[in-house]
Amino acid sequence: MNYIFNNITHELLTPLTIISASAEKLRDEHPDSRHDLDLMDLNIQRSVRLLQQILETSKLQAGELKILVSRGDVMQYIKETARSLEPLMVRKHLTFTINCKPESMMGWLDTDKTDKIIFNLLSNSAKYTPEGGSVTLNVATNLRFDRIMIQVIDTGIGIPKEKMKHLFTRFYDGDYRHSRTFGTGLGLALTRDLIIMLGGHITCESEEGKGTTFTLEIPIKKDAFAPSQIDEQHQMQIHIPESSIADLPQAESLTEDNAPTADANASRILIVEDNIELLKLMKRLLQHRYHVLTASDGHEAMQLIQTNKLDIVVSDVMMPEMDGYQLTEHIKQNEIYSHLPIILLTAKTTEDDQHKALLAGADGYITKPFKIRDLQLRIDNLIANRQRIHTETTADEEVADTMNPEDREFLELANQCVYKNLNDSDYDREAFAADMGTSVSTLYKRLRDLTGKSISNFIRDIRIQEACKIAKNERNTRVSDIAYRVGFRDAKYFATAFKRITGKQPKEYFADLRDEN
Repeated sequence: MNYIFNNITHELLTPLTIISASAEKLRDEHPDSRHDLDLMDLNIQRSVRLLQQILETSKLQAGELKILVSRGDVMQYIKETARSLEPLMVRKHLTFTINCKPESMMGWLDTDKTDKIIFNLLSNSAKYTPEGGSVTLNVATNLRFDRIMIQVIDTGIGIPKEKMKHLFTRFYDGDYRHSRTFGTGLGLALTRDLIIMLGGHITCESEEGKGTTFTLEIPIKKDAFAPSQIDEQHQMQIHIPESSIADLPQAESLTEDNAPTADANASRILIVEDNIELLKLMKRLLQHRYHVLTASDGHEAMQLIQTNKLDIVVSDVMMPEMDGYQLTEHIKQNEIYSHLPIILLTAKTTEDDQHKALLAGADGYITKPFKIRDLQLRIDNLIANRQRIHTETTADEEVADTMNPEDREFLELANQCVYKNLNDSDYDREAFAADMGTSVSTLYKRLRDLTGKSISNFIRDIRIQEACKIAKNERNTRVSDIAYRVGFRDAKYFATAFKRITGKQPKEYFADLRDEN
C-alpha cells in the first residue's frame, strides 16, 4: 500500500510542479496579474499539503515516521510558524491573535511534526469560523518548564456532542460541521497521531454556534526523548518553518537579465525527466543561465554524458527502464564521469529514500514540487564546490596535516591501499572497502568528509597524480604505457581523466615537460 501511495503522490506532484513553475514565470511577465497568480500558487500549495497528509499518514501507519528534535526557542518558533497563516486569516476577515507566555523559552522540538500540528489546527479553525470571527493561539509552559500547552480557540460553528467521538477518526468526512468546505478527514487524525508520537496528548471542547477549543501538551525537555531522537548538531531554525502553505510568495525574477540564452562561458547541465512537459519547462526556465541538455530517460542521459562535457546532472528519480538511482550509480561507478555532481528530484521524502540516494552517490536531493530558483541555487553551489575541490586536488598533504590522528591514519591507509593496487584496473569500490575493512557506504562517507571526493574519484586522482610523477621522472615514456601502469585499460579514458584533473591532454603535458629542459 505504501508503494501505491508513493507512486500516486509522485504522479500528482509532477503536474503541480509544472503549474507552479509556469505561475512563477508568468508572475514576472505579467506583474498586473500578480494577485491571481498568488491565488493560483496558494491553491497549488494547498493541494501539495493534502497530498503530503496522505503520504504522511501512510508512513505513520507503516512505522516509517521518526522523531528528531533540535534545540531552540520553542515559543518563537511556534509564533513564527503560526504567523505564516496570517494571510489565510486576513482573506477570511478573521481576528487572529497569538499569545506566548513566556515570550521566549529554550527547549527541544521536532520542528517538522510541530509545524504540521500547528498548521492543521489553525487551518481547521479558520476553515470553520465564519467571516468576522476570531482564532486565538495560546502557548504556555507548565511550572516545571518541561512541557508546553498549546490552545487553539475559535468562534466557529462548533461540533455537535454526538459527533465528538468521531473527531479524530481517520477519513471521517466531517459533516458534523454543516459546512460547505472540503476536507480529506486526515488532518485532525494525523494531528492526534503526531502528538501521541511526541509523547503528548490532545483534547477538544466545543459548543455548537459558539466555537471550539483544542488543547494539547507536548514535552520540550531533552530527557523526554531517546538519544536517537536528538539532533545535537543543528539548532532550530526560528524564522524558517518547515512548511508554510499560506505564506504567499513574493514576486521575484527568475532571471538575472533579459537574455534568453546563456553566454558562452556558462556551465553545461543535463536535465533528465520522463515527463516531457516538465522537461521542456525546466529547460526554458534555466537556459538563460546555463547551457541545457535534456534527456527523457537514463539510457539517453548516459549517451549524452559520454559525448558531451558537462558540469552537473539533474535527474528525476522515478523513470522507466533506468531510474534516477540507477543512473547515479552508472555515473559514479565510471572513472571518467564519476566527478559529475548529481541532483535527484523526487516526490519521495522518507529518510530511507534520501539514504538510498546518498548511497547511490547523489550530491543533492530536492523534493517536488520545487521552486526553480531553489534548484538554481543548488546547482550553483554544487558547481562552485566542485571547482573548489578541483583546485585543491594537489594540496592533499597540506590538508592531512590539519586532521586529527585517527582521520590522518585512515587517509594514509586509504592511500596505501590504492598505491598497492595502482596497476590493477579491476580495483574498484568493493575491493577498496574490503582492504580498508569497512563497508562501501562507510568508506564513501569517510572519504567524502575528509577529502570531498567519492571513492571512484579518490582512486582516479591518485592514479593521475602518480601518472604525473612518472611523466616527470620518465619523460620519454609513451602515454599508453603510463596509462597501463596506473590502472587504466583504455588510453582514451586515461587521456580524458588526465585532462579533467590537470587541464591538459597527456601529450600536451609531456611536451611542456620536455620544453622545460
